[in-house]
Amino acid sequence: MTIDFSDRETITSEAIQQLNEELSGKSPREILKFAIKHFDNIAISFSGAEDVTLIELAHRLTDTLNVFSLDTGRLHPQTYRFIEKVRQHYHLDIEVMTPNQEKLEAFVKKKGLYSFFEDGHKECCGIRKVEPLKRKLATLDAWVTGQRKDQSPSTRSSVPVIEIDEGNSNDARRLIKFNPLANWTSKEVWDYMRMSEVPYNELHEQGFISIGCEPCTRPVLPNQHEREGRWWWEEETQKECGLHITQTH
Repeated sequence: MTIDFSDRETITSEAIQQLNEELSGKSPREILKFAIKHFDNIAISFSGAEDVTLIELAHRLTDTLNVFSLDTGRLHPQTYRFIEKVRQHYHLDIEVMTPNQEKLEAFVKKKGLYSFFEDGHKECCGIRKVEPLKRKLATLDAWVTGQRKDQSPSTRSSVPVIEIDEGNSNDARRLIKFNPLANWTSKEVWDYMRMSEVPYNELHEQGFISIGCEPCTRPVLPNQHEREGRWWWEEETQKECGLHITQTH
C-alpha cells in the first residue's frame, strides 16, 4: 500500500488500515525503518521503561533520532537517573516535556498532592502527562510509542502497528502514530534488551514492570499482570492515563 503522507486526502482510515495489515507481519525494525523513511518530522516517546528498545532499534537506522520524554514531576529517582543514562549512552538530546506551571500550581493548591487516591488519576494525569504530550505532538507529523498488545488485555489488545492519532488530528492535519512493538510480548522485548545490552531502569530489579509516577506505581507479585502495579486502587478497566485513547478496542 502506497500512501502520499504529504497529501492529507490520501491519509484515510481505510488506507491506514490496509497499511496496518501489511506492516503487522513485519519486525519492529522494519516498521521503524518504514516510519523513518516516510517522515522527517517524527519522534520517539520514551517513558523511562522498555521504550529504550525503540531507541536501540532506531539509532541504528538514523543519525537524526528525535526523542522526547514526559517529566511529570512525580517520577522515581531511579527513572530520572535512567533517562540520563540513556541520554549519555546514545549521545541523545532528549527533549523533556514538563507540565504547564500555572495549571499544575492551581491544581495542587486546590486538591493537594494526592487527590488521585480520592477521585481517580485522570485529572492529575491530564495536567502532568496529557497536556505536555499534546503540546509536543502539535509540532510533529508522526510519533512512535512502545505500546504492546500484551500490556493490558482490557485496553490494548487491538493496538495496531500504525494508526491515525485521531485525538491529535484535525481536518487540516493527520498525525500518524506508530506502535512497532505492538505484536511483541514482554519476553521478546526483554530478550532483545539483554541481547543488545541496553541500559534499563533499575526499578525492574525490584519487581516493577510497568513504571509510571512514584505514587501510582508499585511492584507486582508473581503471576500478577504488569498493569496491576499501576493505579492499584482503581478498577481494572480504568488503567490508562489518557496518553493512548485513540485505539479501537
